[in-house]
Amino acid sequence: MQTTLDLYTDYLLSSFGQTTATGLSRLTDGAVGHDAVTDLLNRLDGNSRTLWQHVKPLIRQIQASDGVLLTDDSIAHKPHSDENGLVTTHYDHTSGQYVRGINFVSLLYQTSKGQCPLSFEPVIKAQQCELKTRKVVWRSDRTKHQMFQDMVRQAHQNAVPFRYVLADSWYTNSDNINLVLGLQHHYLGAVKSNLEVALSKHDRANGKFFKISSLKLQPGTVLTAFIRSVQAPVAICGDILPNKDAGPPGGSVGELLLLTTDVTMTYQQLLTTYQKRWGIEEYHKSLKQNASLEKSPTRTHRTQANHLFASICAYVKLERLRLSQHTNHFALKGRLYLKAMQAAFAELTVLKNQLSQHPEMGVA
Repeated sequence: MQTTLDLYTDYLLSSFGQTTATGLSRLTDGAVGHDAVTDLLNRLDGNSRTLWQHVKPLIRQIQASDGVLLTDDSIAHKPHSDENGLVTTHYDHTSGQYVRGINFVSLLYQTSKGQCPLSFEPVIKAQQCELKTRKVVWRSDRTKHQMFQDMVRQAHQNAVPFRYVLADSWYTNSDNINLVLGLQHHYLGAVKSNLEVALSKHDRANGKFFKISSLKLQPGTVLTAFIRSVQAPVAICGDILPNKDAGPPGGSVGELLLLTTDVTMTYQQLLTTYQKRWGIEEYHKSLKQNASLEKSPTRTHRTQANHLFASICAYVKLERLRLSQHTNHFALKGRLYLKAMQAAFAELTVLKNQLSQHPEMGVA
């Protein structure tokens, strides 16, 4: 049996534990050698260009003029792996602590028909010596903003139709906004409360800026304003969100502040459109829980990077299945788990029947 990316992604989707070269070999009764699996992960060319060739048919199937691009980064936890530049220490904002793993930035395409990753790039760090402290630290030569900008440019060059680019406050800055505007698209993202805006062109020209937090935006209202280094006006709004960790009703609340370059949007359109950004969170969750992203004990920089690529390809395969079966990723994975349980139960029944044919061994 030939060891291919198609076979390996099938293994990632059907596995419920660690995904090892030996495990795939045993699954195929030795038809695939464990060395062949390692060789596959060494020779794959897993990058955004290869991914585009893999996902292009699905993108063309689900594309629509009102599509959106979603961007964010995530961490594939690798607590027991050695640091090698790809696997390094990163701050995980979801847990509020530093963790060891693979940090990668993704660009996801979403329409009413489905969603599919367009590109990805892992954060690769190199050891550098700080001049002041003389300490050796791991640092990346490329920022996440550079990665984001390259991905959006590539999506535009690949003629992927979209109207908005959605991002959290980390990516909302003038450089990223100007890039999206220059490509004749709109940006919609969360902003931090200390962002400064001017209420008119005249105020901006005279350096009269106010922090958004001081404007006390009321839910339901949209304010047209101007920010530094962006010529076009922007629309901003705020929404009050209950803090789900604050205990009983009446606890603390949070504020979501949004900014868009599409000043024609209504308040409800702003909120509804931004809610689509949740799709990239679902994407990262499915990668980890359904496509075995964090379950490979690969050790080298190349095999770890190519396992990340393979997991993304497995997600794409799962999305194709979702579209054909009209269900969701977790229901599909649950169906596979049920079939595995039924096969295990049937095998156990066979073993018990064999045992019953030997009374001297005793029957449970």
